[in-house]
Amino acid sequence: MKDQTEQLSLQRIFKTWWPLAASWLLMGIESPVLSAVMARLPDAEINLAAYGGIVFPIMLLIEAPIIMLLSASTALCVDWPSYRKVHRFMLYSSVFLTIAYILTAFTPFYYFLTEDVIGAPQEIIEPARIGFMIMTPWPLSIAFRRFQQGVMIRFNQSKAVGAGTMVRLIADVVVLTIGYLIGSIPGVIVATSAQISGVICEAVYAGIRVRPILRENLKRAPIVEPPLTWGGFARFYIPLSLTSFISLTWQPIGSAAMSRMSMPLPSLAVWPVVSGLIFIFRGVGMAYNETVVALLDRPRSFYGLRKFSGIMMGGISIIYILFAATPIAYVWFADLTALSPALARMATTAFWLSLPVPALTALQSWYQGAIVHGKKTRAIPEAMVMFLVTAVIILALGVYSEDWIGLYVGTVAFTFANISQTSWLWLRSRNILHHLASRDA
Repeated sequence: MKDQTEQLSLQRIFKTWWPLAASWLLMGIESPVLSAVMARLPDAEINLAAYGGIVFPIMLLIEAPIIMLLSASTALCVDWPSYRKVHRFMLYSSVFLTIAYILTAFTPFYYFLTEDVIGAPQEIIEPARIGFMIMTPWPLSIAFRRFQQGVMIRFNQSKAVGAGTMVRLIADVVVLTIGYLIGSIPGVIVATSAQISGVICEAVYAGIRVRPILRENLKRAPIVEPPLTWGGFARFYIPLSLTSFISLTWQPIGSAAMSRMSMPLPSLAVWPVVSGLIFIFRGVGMAYNETVVALLDRPRSFYGLRKFSGIMMGGISIIYILFAATPIAYVWFADLTALSPALARMATTAFWLSLPVPALTALQSWYQGAIVHGKKTRAIPEAMVMFLVTAVIILALGVYSEDWIGLYVGTVAFTFANISQTSWLWLRSRNILHHLASRDA
């Protein structure tokens, strides 16, 4: 028999991680593709700002309570009764959030939120509302998809997650191509129609693909004692849910702040393009969270997982620097994404200001995975509070100055907020990591 160390080699970690990383990368490609099409349709700056300044941040904020279903499903769906309990929560919460979404999109509350709270430029409010209405099925589709994907990861079927993302991207491209060929439909409508079509297709694929896993693996899995209770689920999930809510609160706060600083419309237009490219680099690190959760309970897993995180951080940073230090970044923003030369220069500068973020994301996944393994999930929302406080302080300074360009202030705020978050996760995970190191010594 192979010993436990060989069973969790770097190759074994890579085998679990790479399908998830591929899925995140494919999801990361979605945003630049959407931006590239919007930039080539009429009133590009207005539609990019409508999507990036209103539609995207608000729909993410409403989605926040169920975005951590992927981690919860991966960690908790170990037998059939646990699956049914988490499935029930997924249904109830997604229906509730869909109702909240409808009340936001189709009532006067939308104008209060966008005009009074966010303070968005007037010319983007109506285009954004149409796009926001189109995205109504978003919460239910996301909840169902992420829940089933967690089961796939739990039972070593992570490749199916990447296949589902490919289905989503194909649906995106089909709708975007039709919108681009017609040429007269506003970009925000084309983008949101493509995005919701892709998410629905991916959710349908996940529902079909998970059936044999439920039948052959989950229903036959031994019943775990003690059983998962609603109290146990709440203690595990509420901190994770608060984490995603606090994290995604940053999006509308950032939009509100940039709307009140110098060059608001260009900043809101460029922000989704820059953040979309940064997300591609962050994706490989985000995928590591579920990898750590799935593998850390195996004997002698600590040192291999820690080493893999270090290798990943170094590799991501090198590629990012090469991308930013050569003409590739400007070509990406000016030629591929079709921003004007002035906006492309702004985007390139903002991209440089985010240099540490991808490596920090990989490190966060290592610390968070250990915290989830140790069932001390309260530390994760604490770290997000540190993130939000740091971001708000820097954004407030930018608004107070009145002279600083909103895009640059927002990017700096995002970078330093990630540093604060990572520092707190390190502080709160030290005891767990020490215990794991002793276990595997």
